[in-house]
Amino acid sequence: MTAPSAPKNTPKVTEREARQVAEAAREQDWRKPSFAKELFLGRFRLDLIHPHPLPAADDVRRGEAFLARLRDFCETKIDGALIEREAKIPDEVINGLKELGALGMKIDPKYGGLGLTQVYYNRALSLVGSANPAIGALLSAHQSIGVPQPLKLFGSQAQKDMFLPRLARTDISAFLLTEPDVGSDPARLATSAVPDGSDYILDGVKLWTTNGVVADLLVVMARVPKSVGHKGGITAFVVEADAPGVTVENRNAFMGLRGLENGVTRFHRVRVPAANRIGPEGAGLKIALTTLNTGRLSLPAMCVGAGKWCLKIAREWSAVREQWGRPVARHEAVGAKISFIAATTFALEAVVDLASQMADEDRNDIRIEAALAKLYGSEMGCLMADELVQIRGGRGFETADSLAARGERAVPAEQLLRDLRINRIFEGSTEIMHLLIAREAVDAHLKVAGDLIDPDKPLSAKAKAGANAAGFYARWLPKLVAGPGQLPRTYNEFHPSGHPDLSSHLRYVERAARKLARSTFYAMSRWQGRMETKQGFLGRIVDIGAELFAMSSACVRAEHLRTTGDHGREAYQLADAFCHQSRIRTEELFNRLWSNTDDLDRRVVDSVLNGAYTWLEEGIVDPSGEGPWIADATPGPATRENVHRTIR
Repeated sequence: MTAPSAPKNTPKVTEREARQVAEAAREQDWRKPSFAKELFLGRFRLDLIHPHPLPAADDVRRGEAFLARLRDFCETKIDGALIEREAKIPDEVINGLKELGALGMKIDPKYGGLGLTQVYYNRALSLVGSANPAIGALLSAHQSIGVPQPLKLFGSQAQKDMFLPRLARTDISAFLLTEPDVGSDPARLATSAVPDGSDYILDGVKLWTTNGVVADLLVVMARVPKSVGHKGGITAFVVEADAPGVTVENRNAFMGLRGLENGVTRFHRVRVPAANRIGPEGAGLKIALTTLNTGRLSLPAMCVGAGKWCLKIAREWSAVREQWGRPVARHEAVGAKISFIAATTFALEAVVDLASQMADEDRNDIRIEAALAKLYGSEMGCLMADELVQIRGGRGFETADSLAARGERAVPAEQLLRDLRINRIFEGSTEIMHLLIAREAVDAHLKVAGDLIDPDKPLSAKAKAGANAAGFYARWLPKLVAGPGQLPRTYNEFHPSGHPDLSSHLRYVERAARKLARSTFYAMSRWQGRMETKQGFLGRIVDIGAELFAMSSACVRAEHLRTTGDHGREAYQLADAFCHQSRIRTEELFNRLWSNTDDLDRRVVDSVLNGAYTWLEEGIVDPSGEGPWIADATPGPATRENVHRTIR
């Protein structure tokens, strides 16, 4: 069967136009300091994260009280195995969460919410996600990227008064950006919102609408055409899910998160009041990206919970399972995996807690830190789950129901691996996160030398940029030659008597940060305007930055726990183990900056796409069904049953 490869109404844009749309949406200025930004510039600003920032006593009291209630609910009301079997979160569970106030964790109490800090919101997601990841996803999609957060940041007072009380207690929300042929390239967004008097008429189809099947309120990104009196551009709207013309055409099913209420939503001539527009026309993408600055922290928070569970099961199982006369944990091959899980869980919790506390204090710009936390957490979470499956052996591959049926403990290790896999795609795939973070990491360079490497800029602009760049690099480059990391007693407060030496790791981070900045500068000098095409290189640059941020966070957290007398000795041991493991990964990434197969890979890809290797595909049967690669999403009336359901 042959079918269109893309929706007929998807705008055709060039690569340059797509980049311009993305560039216009990002925050242009840095009004507050950023530890991670400085790190990429070769400046190790430990003072921005140490001493570890602390929450206010009242925030702790309210947060701990809610966590206690939530824990009791998770232990007594949530049956994760039932959700996995029936691929649905029972309505009574969702209603129980509503009564608990879980829908309003981040909403101000004056609107009926709990007003929790980012730290305690993330800890709540970690807890509930350990009971069942689909519930964590539901709460996260509702509050991290759904209607409440955009309204909190950009909504009018009237909008807050109208919607936030509903969202705090009764109404579930969803965020609708992705379309069948539009993922991380919003310049091609096809859903339209045409002005009509004091309303807009919404037409289009949205894909992978997490919570969309059960949502009461939607935040929808749509393109407003430019016209007299209308600036136009991608714009955000609050839409009632039961409005005439809104149809949920399908409830999607996935390899994991089987209780996820994720669907396909069609809008056909849906009338949306102009009063429901969030911010001005054309600000939709900026609203989405700004919302994600802290919203992205929810995914690594749930990965922290997954890591804690992996560690618990690995510890308990490896102590009782014997091979060749001793517990498997005592065999080095298995012990290394357990050490990795323990050390990585400690570091990931350090990253998430540090970034969350900085978000609460609002004294630092954490757009890079949050993105690094999402990137690092999603990648490391999958690795930890995979290692747990390996430690469990055949039982790791067996389902929990099957284990229980033959009389063994129902440990859903394989489910965790399936559930976590989506985090490398959710809210920006790993590949897109690499590019997004890389763009922010080189922002200082582009500000002074961007016109110099832009082939479309005139000679006059290049000359001016050259003068600016010469001054900037004359001041900056000499500082990358030597630094505190070369002095043997620097950061010595991180080497207290009787504890492992963490100061050596911080000196390594300082030296590596300067090396990272030198590598970035050399690459820009070498490739200039072609730098943006070197995605393999940029990805490794970002991954190095993620490791350095994680090492810094782990050391700062260990010292914080030591000074508060809370498992300080054990924290130092975990931080030391993590930093040694991380340094090995970092050195490998540095080596791969210049010794890799990127050019060869590109040649192979060209041959694959040209059909040169089709002979290699012979000897198989393709089990795929027929149909188009991408479903046609041309606007029009719904032809399928509306599977939307309201939970009350």
